[in-house]
Amino acid sequence: MILSVHPNDPAPRHINMIVDLLKNGGVIIFPTDTVYGLGCSIEQPKAVDRIARIKGIKKEKANFSAIFNTLSMISEYTKPIDNHVYRMVRRNLPGPFTFILNANNNIPRIFQSKKKTIGIRIPENPIVMAIVEALGQPLLTTSIHDQDTIVEYTTDPQIIDDNFGKMVDLVIDGGLGGNEPSTVIDCTSDTIEIIRQGKGLLLE
Repeated sequence: MILSVHPNDPAPRHINMIVDLLKNGGVIIFPTDTVYGLGCSIEQPKAVDRIARIKGIKKEKANFSAIFNTLSMISEYTKPIDNHVYRMVRRNLPGPFTFILNANNNIPRIFQSKKKTIGIRIPENPIVMAIVEALGQPLLTTSIHDQDTIVEYTTDPQIIDDNFGKMVDLVIDGGLGGNEPSTVIDCTSDTIEIIRQGKGLLLE
């Protein structure tokens, strides 16, 4: 099923429908400020299992990220961060970045593993921000990759629906997506390291 949602002013009835789906263990595909993402509520273990199966990977070894809508929500899933990292995160989010932080005990519980880190995102996208705000908890997310060997990411939600619609409960059409992923910054050690340069240009 595909649902068209206004990219800048999503209708509350659409957001409520999506949130109800997520609360019942649904898996969705949605737009971000970079590429389209595959996701579910981080607090729905069976949905997390399902995403791992769709991606063809083991949940305990997956490098999934989580989408938040506030820094205070991030703190519920990560260990305390030092002032320099906090200022950098606050300066660059919302935006096309994934910051890898040290996780607290909530993350191993969710992934049923010894996972010690989590990638955090606050995308500059009204649709996904409205979903997380209404849901009241993060979205687990992973990028949708194109089946083409040349084009890495599908930008057209109709094509995404053709390729993945039968595997998920809903594809949200929020307009054409990007084809450049987020910039990934590892903040888990004393030295901050950009491990993937993507769309975001880091402001320190």
